[in-house]
Amino acid sequence: MNPRPSEHPIQAFFEEAVHRSLAHKLGMPGYEDVESYLAAMLVRFAHRERLFALRDCEGNQLERIDDMLPEGDIRQNAMTFEREREVHRHIGDYLLFWSGMFPEHLPNATGAPTIPDAVRQGSESYEIVSSFDYVPFDAEAPLYRKLSFEFETFRVGLLLVRESLAGLRPPRQA
Repeated sequence: MNPRPSEHPIQAFFEEAVHRSLAHKLGMPGYEDVESYLAAMLVRFAHRERLFALRDCEGNQLERIDDMLPEGDIRQNAMTFEREREVHRHIGDYLLFWSGMFPEHLPNATGAPTIPDAVRQGSESYEIVSSFDYVPFDAEAPLYRKLSFEFETFRVGLLLVRESLAGLRPPRQA
């Protein structure tokens, strides 16, 4: 069984990297909730099966945004509003991850042709998630509102995290 993201050994490492990027390099102190969320997202997506966890009603893995959007639309494939929220949360996370950590792979990995397209759709998806401001989701709504309004800034923060990771080297074998 995999530990929950907050218990994962690499969680603290990612939290520190995200904190340095947002608070120190981008001058955005006071976003501890976003820092923890982004670190947990990095831990979650370190497992490929979680990055591609979204499935349609037939069990098919969804990797492209064009395939995900109908799954998150109550007028199309989303059978419940909770499913709509779940899918849009994944879309926001998915686009933030790819556009921040691996922007060079964004079109092939997600189907979003450009970074501005990813920013627009990711921001819209987080805005939808933030609109679920009633129990049991009300406590999380402000976080997703921040992710929506500052999507581009947090994307740049993840680019800085990526740069900080580039200098890491595996330990030498004896």
